[in-house]
Amino acid sequence: MKIVVGLGNPGLKYVGTPHNIGFETVELLAERCGGQFKDNARFRAQVADARVAGERVLLVKPQTFMNLSGEAVGALMRFYKVDAADLVVIFDDVDLEVGRIRIRPSGGSGGHNGLRSIIQHIGTEKFVRVRMGVGRGVSAGDLVSHVLRRFAPCHRESVDGMMDRAVDAVYKIVESGVEAAMNSFNSAARDQS
Repeated sequence: MKIVVGLGNPGLKYVGTPHNIGFETVELLAERCGGQFKDNARFRAQVADARVAGERVLLVKPQTFMNLSGEAVGALMRFYKVDAADLVVIFDDVDLEVGRIRIRPSGGSGGHNGLRSIIQHIGTEKFVRVRMGVGRGVSAGDLVSHVLRRFAPCHRESVDGMMDRAVDAVYKIVESGVEAAMNSFNSAARDQS
């Protein structure tokens, strides 16, 4: 079994913002594989039990707010006895242009508080990441405002295409492994918005 986590913040005011691209992508994944999210108070998350490429996958949207995402993820992993190698985290990345994705088998937090929390709660950096490009916005110094402001209409088509590719990438990770997914989705030509 794998756990696929989309990072974001609960609440209507965060819908459509760069910081919630993980939520949007895992919701699209649930639509494609027939999973339905249900509130799970025990894990402080919305969880959908689904099948991706024939394998059981838990799709997760932590409801703890971004900076505490690891609380939900760690609790789920311990309960289901899932190894870090079977965790996939989908999240916004300001260091990638809008519309680009990058898959990585491990790494640090890169300053992302959601990743930092997960690393702290599961005790390792060795889990798969699907990095979703949201860019840095027009104002160089105000990243917080950028990731909490809705995407500009001119970017929506690129964002939707990026989410489609990210869902395909998760299928590839589950079906063929992270290396195969990296080979298929990390090339610049595939990622162009």
